[in-house]
Formats: sequence, C-alpha cells, structure tokens
Amino acid sequence: MEHDDHGFSHAERVHEDHRNAEHITSAIRHAESGVHLPRGEAVKLAVVGVGNAGCRLVNQILEAEQTTGRNLCNGNTLLINSTEPTFDATAHVPEARRLTIGDVYWEADGTDIDGDPDLAAEIAREEKNDIIRAFDHIEFHEVDGILVIAGLGRGTGGGAGAVVIDHLKAICDEPVYAVGVLPADSEGEQEALTAARSLQSFVSKADNVIAFDNDAWLDGERPTGGALDNRPEDDTADDEAPPSRPESDGSGYAAVNAALAERLVALFAAGEFREPSAEEYRMDPSDIIRALDTGGVSTIGYASFDLPQPGRLRSWVRALSDRFAWIPEPSWASATPRGDEDTPTDAAKINRLVREAARSKLTLPCEVSSAERALVVLSGPSKTVSRQGFEGGRYWLEKEADIVDVMAGDELNERATALTAVVLLSNVTDVDRITEIQETAVEHQQSLRTEGKQYGTARSE
Repeated sequence: MEHDDHGFSHAERVHEDHRNAEHITSAIRHAESGVHLPRGEAVKLAVVGVGNAGCRLVNQILEAEQTTGRNLCNGNTLLINSTEPTFDATAHVPEARRLTIGDVYWEADGTDIDGDPDLAAEIAREEKNDIIRAFDHIEFHEVDGILVIAGLGRGTGGGAGAVVIDHLKAICDEPVYAVGVLPADSEGEQEALTAARSLQSFVSKADNVIAFDNDAWLDGERPTGGALDNRPEDDTADDEAPPSRPESDGSGYAAVNAALAERLVALFAAGEFREPSAEEYRMDPSDIIRALDTGGVSTIGYASFDLPQPGRLRSWVRALSDRFAWIPEPSWASATPRGDEDTPTDAAKINRLVREAARSKLTLPCEVSSAERALVVLSGPSKTVSRQGFEGGRYWLEKEADIVDVMAGDELNERATALTAVVLLSNVTDVDRITEIQETAVEHQQSLRTEGKQYGTARSE
C-alpha cells in the first residue's frame, strides 16, 4: 500500500481531506458564534466550590496550579458552604472568599441541612443577596467562564449548587460550567436519589457538566475519612460512623480529588505555556469552549509518561543555551534528538498515548462513540511532539468516537518532564453509571413512598 510523505495511505488521505473540509465549515460556524480567544492564551475561569466536596476540590485545583506551574483561575475563587469546614479545605483560599449560608438557621434550632437538597436550595434562594455580594470577589471581566464544583450526592452541593448556577447566569454573560461528583454505591441510596435529581438540575442549568464518578475511582471501597459533602463531623458525628483517617484534604477522598484536579487543570489551563512556535497543530484554547458548547454531560481522559532527563552537566549546558540564544547547544547535551524529522518510535509513542488517554479511566466511564464532540490536547517539549503520531492518534479518535468534529492541538512546554495527552469527550449519552444511579433512585423513592415518607427535589424552581 502506497503512503504519502506523512505516512498516510490513499484512503486515509481522502478521509483527511474530507475532515479538513468539515473543519473549515465548523470553523466558520464557530466564528459566527463569536467564540474567540487570542491564540496562545489559555482559558481563564473563575472557580466556585459549593458544599464540602466542592470546597475541597477548589483547594486541590489551587494546589495543582502550584505544583504544575499552570494558571487556571488566577485566584478567582469562591467557597460557599452551609457549615464552617473543620478540615483543611481552605488552605489556598482567603477568608474573604468564603461564604457560609444558613448559619442563622443553625443558631436558631441547632440543626443543619443534613443532606436535604430542598432545604439547601431554599436557603440559597433566601440568601441570594449575600451570595450576589460574594460574587463581587470574582473578576468577571478577566474570565472566559465560571466553573461551579459540587458533590451531587449531598444537600449543599446538589441543592444549593443548582441555585448558585442560577444566580451566576443571572448576572454574567460568560458560560457557566459545572463539575459534578457522583456518589459511590457504598455511600447510600439516598445519596443516589439526591445525585440523580441534582444531575438533572445541573444539566438543565449549566452550559456543560463535567462528571466524576466516585464509584469508578474508589473501586467500590468506602473512603475511611467519612467526611462526605455536609456529612456531620467532629462532635456531631454519628457514633457508628467509620473512624476517620488523616488525609491531606481532611477527607477520605484526597487521592481521587487530586486526580480530578490534575485533569481539570491540564484541560482548562492548556495554552498557559506559550513557547515560540510555528507548529501546525498549536493549541487554540477557544476550542475548549467550542467543545463544551454541546451542553449535556462530559468526561475527561488523561495519560502521560515521563521523559528521560539529562544529567546535571547536560541540564546546566541546556539551561545556558535556552537563556542565551548566542550560546550553541552541543549535540551531546540534548535529552532527545533534535530536528523536525519524526521517527517511527516517536510517532508510535504519541499515537499510543492519545489512545491510552481515551481508553483510560475516564472521569466518567462511558461509551466513547456516544460523544458529540471531542478535543485532544498534547503537551510536552517540542522535540517529543511527533506531528505524524499526533495526527494518527487524532485520526484514530475520529474513527473510535465516530464523529468528525474532533478538535486537537499541541501545547509546547520546553520545561516539561513528561508528555501528556488530555481527551475531552463532550455530551456523552451512553453512560452506564448514570443509568445505575437513576435506577437506584427510582427504587429508593418507591420505598420511601411505601413507608409514607416524602423526599423533595434539588430543583431551584
């Protein structure tokens, strides 16, 4: 079979030409919609955490920013909770950016939300003015969108979170996205019922909902921290609750929270590193917004591998060469071969990395082919980014997802010590986990009715 200079067969090249034509049409459509960010500038989001889980995740995102050197929100954060957190969920968030709602009620009768999303939604509506005033801390003119993060299985996150989205959409023109954390089976049937209703509410209100499935990431084991969203803590904790174990974020979810934060930062902060380059596939951050224009529920895949590092002398020589352009870099100082030519090994690694990201443990496991749009971002030093391998991975994703609208770009970061691929699958519709939660919710609601009990919804209206 004959191949062209880029390694494509005739059939693949025909498909590539057709895809390019489709992308031109898509680009015209997106241009007419007014979505535009200067190329090379990353998307900037304000991040609002609602409930215990949301507060922890905002803290983890800020920690991930410090670790990676990326900048997703530039300090534009806000925490909204129904109780004053006793864990270290606010380490990176100033006190002025924390709002406690419902405290008047707790002082009056000594109770709290106790997982009731209707009560949380009612309080968030009644304290609208306080929430709107708290929004003054967000620099709306500096952001391209808002990211509301909440655990959907508990009262404050699921109930108040939906109302917070309403309040935000009423005062700003930027898109409001959400990150919704689904409870594990072991967290209980009532949490499943709350999550099913909260997810429906979030999807109807937010411009897109990126979901994270605790059940898949916790491998069916209940975290020993016992500090779920709004679950009682300290002196008010249930005597029969499992003993707590110290974690870096005060809950039993430290590892999974860190994994989600890593993926969110890798996706939304893509384009933060702006290296001079004429790469054909350079990342266009506007594509992230375009990919999320579908609405619905989305999921993120992630894969990376560490790159071989040069010795101390090589690092010193390369640092001098990078800082002073007039100092030539000896060939022996390169960690990887220089030049524009792709080697079969490099291309194969990149292709495999993209496939691994799409096939990895997604934030929400789903059928890849059910996605409406897809976005793939490759990040690493320019010498490790193979155009042929990247395009091959993109071509594979188009066939695997069975969609034409696969946006892609690379982010060249010469200081990176790893090569990473992030895949966003937008508006996925074939999701077994959501079906399972909905079935559990229906069964639990029927049992409540049999017992003569009622359980409201997490709707804001």
